[in-house]
Amino acid sequence: MINTIQIALSGLFASQKKADASAANIANLTTAGSIDDPGNAPYSARTTVQSTITDSDGNALGVKSDVIPKKTPFVPAYDPDSPLANEDGIIGVPNVDLAEEAVNLNLSKYTFQANLKVIETISELNEDLLGVFDDEA
Repeated sequence: MINTIQIALSGLFASQKKADASAANIANLTTAGSIDDPGNAPYSARTTVQSTITDSDGNALGVKSDVIPKKTPFVPAYDPDSPLANEDGIIGVPNVDLAEEAVNLNLSKYTFQANLKVIETISELNEDLLGVFDDEA
């Protein structure tokens, strides 16, 4: 049962990382920058990737989640009045889609709840198991 709790806890952490990445993307939705000057670069939108953690025998130990930049972290936009614009009037804006971030936040919420429910169920099973031993004494 301890392995089950460990797997569920790793799922909780993965859900939290997904929510954190989406929150950062939403908070920086308008953080534009220069596409030519790395010192004034736009916010780099983030996403998460998950992988299974296994032991040497291939048994699942949990899930690992990493926050990485999106493949296209920002996109060009025309804003000739921006002080960050290049000679063509182009700036970089974060590649953030609010609909996608809403889905990610909901997914994070539901996976967090599911993993929490697993931990609650394991706790109830442990209490029932200990109750069986109390009844025998």
